[in-house]
Amino acid sequence: MSFYSLFLIAIALSLDAFGVALCIGLNRAVTRSNKVLCVTSFGFFQFLFSIIGAYAGFLFNTYIASVPKLIGGALITIVGVMMLKEGFESKDECPLIRPGMFIVLGISVSIDAMVIGFTALNNISSNLVILKNTIFIGIITLIMCTIAFMLAKYLKRISLVGKYADYIGGVILIIFGIKMMFF
Repeated sequence: MSFYSLFLIAIALSLDAFGVALCIGLNRAVTRSNKVLCVTSFGFFQFLFSIIGAYAGFLFNTYIASVPKLIGGALITIVGVMMLKEGFESKDECPLIRPGMFIVLGISVSIDAMVIGFTALNNISSNLVILKNTIFIGIITLIMCTIAFMLAKYLKRISLVGKYADYIGGVILIIFGIKMMFF
């Protein structure tokens, strides 16, 4: 696989993590340590799931390929509903920064990496190449999520965005989750 192809795959895989990180970053209750946990979780699970997919791809390619989109979409939709609920309750606490939530989010945005591992990365014969490619995917996701948080920092300054961030983020995640499940 060429570097260009791998780079495009890594960017495509990181876009859902980018969107979720942007929505999380719009919430004023999210701290720097929450952002670091989120970015680390997203990058790690992208790496982990792509390497699992690459090694197990020939066994599970036909059976699991259709399931991950449904599971990931459902989890992201649930997170979106939680964000909307948080907006309606007008609490100062963000449900997305509760302990363990970063693991759930990391898994939900990374399930598609397993599918890519099943289909695109399992043809590589060298274990070292598979490891390098999957680490690259994790690093690209980490970078994209960091960019999302930096972008959210500036979007929060717009009073309308900052005031309705939970609603905006929740609706975006629900739409994205539904799209992921059915399209």
